[in-house]
Formats: sequence, C-alpha cells, structure tokens
Amino acid sequence: MAVSYKKLWKLLIDKDIKKKDLSAKAGVSPATITKMGKGGHVTTEVLLKICTALDCGVDDIMEIIPESAL
Repeated sequence: MAVSYKKLWKLLIDKDIKKKDLSAKAGVSPATITKMGKGGHVTTEVLLKICTALDCGVDDIMEIIPESAL
C-alpha cells in the first residue's frame, strides 16, 4: 500500500497556503513537507500537527492507495 498526500496539496491550494507557511504554522520541518511531497512516510504526530494547523481531519489530507491501483 502507498500513501498519497494529493488531498493535502489541493487543500493548500484551496486555502491559498504555501508549503513553507504550512511548515511554520504546523511546527514541522520543511524537510518533512518535502518528504510528504515525494510520498514518504511521516509519523502520526506530524499528521496531527498538520491537521490541527489546517483545522481538518486526517482523511482530508491523505489517502491510502491499494497496491492494485498503483
């Protein structure tokens, strides 16, 4: 299974928030945001910080893609 953060990037566009602004607002490193941009794995703590900063749920920023759909 793979993780997709396409929902997060769309949400940032909809809210007119830049990745660097999200990094500062959520208190996560720019490297973590870059890692997410490449589909990398992050901790649930990072996801919680982002959701808190954006006032949304985890399902609003990510989705799990089954192997068969890749």
